[in-house]
Amino acid sequence: MTRFPLTWLYVPGDRPHVVAKALVAGADVVVVDLEDAVAPDRKEYARAATAELLAEPQPVPVHVRVNALDSVWAAADLRALAGLPGLCGVRLPKVTAPGEVRRVAVATPVPLYALLESALGIEHAYAIATAHPALRGIALGEADLRADLGVRADAGLDWPRSRVIVAARAAGLPPPSQTVYPDIRDLDGLAASCVHGRALGFLGRAAIHPRQLPVIERAYLPSRAEIEHAETVVKAASVNEGAQALPDGRFVDAAVVAMARRTLSLAARG
Repeated sequence: MTRFPLTWLYVPGDRPHVVAKALVAGADVVVVDLEDAVAPDRKEYARAATAELLAEPQPVPVHVRVNALDSVWAAADLRALAGLPGLCGVRLPKVTAPGEVRRVAVATPVPLYALLESALGIEHAYAIATAHPALRGIALGEADLRADLGVRADAGLDWPRSRVIVAARAAGLPPPSQTVYPDIRDLDGLAASCVHGRALGFLGRAAIHPRQLPVIERAYLPSRAEIEHAETVVKAASVNEGAQALPDGRFVDAAVVAMARRTLSLAARG
C-alpha cells in the first residue's frame, strides 16, 4: 500500500543529537536544515555532520534543505550531498525562477523540491513546477513570503496558497504540504490551521517539533464519517456506471468517485 507522507519534521543540521531523535520521532520525512536553523559560523559543521549522517541509508526518508542558491554556501552544500546513499531529496529555498531548478537538476541527480517564498516565486509557480522532471514538489515558505508581501493577517496568504496548490496540480505534482506552524505550544491553533489548509487543498504539513506530528496527522487523515461516505460512493459506482444520486440525495459523478477513492487510499496509508 502506498504511504502518503503527511508529516515533514525539520531539524537543524548542526545538532546531530537532535537529528538522531528526529529519525525515530514518527515523521514520514525528516528534513535536515542547513539554512535558516543554522547560524553562519556553524554552516560548515552542519554540512559536514549531515554528509556523515547520510553516508548510510536511514530508517526514514531524509531530505536536506540547502542554503539559498544565491548564497555563499549553496554550492558547497550541493557538492557535499552529491551521491550520498541516505539522501532522498533536496529542498531548494527561495526559488524564484525555473532556471534555478534546472541548474541544480543538471548537477544533482536527486529528487528536488522547490520552496516559493517571495512574490516573484509565486508569480512563477507553474513555470517552476514544470521546470525539470527531477522536481517532485513545490511548497510555500510562509515566513519569508509574509515579510515580502507585508501581510499581517493570515487570510492575506490564502491566494498564494491556492496559487501554489493549483500550480502543483496543473504540473502533475503531488498536493503541496503546509508550511510550519511556529508556535510549538499552541496545538489547538495548529489543529485549526491544518483544518483550514486541508480545506484549501494542502496535503500534510511541515513541523518543527515532534509534538506537532500527531496533531498534523489527525487533521489530515480522513474522519470515520468521511471514510464511510467514500465507501458508499465507491460501492455505488461499482454497481452503476455514470452519474447517480446516493440515498441521502447527494449527487455522484466521476469526479466525486475519484475523490472518494483518494480518501480511501489516504485512510489506508501505511
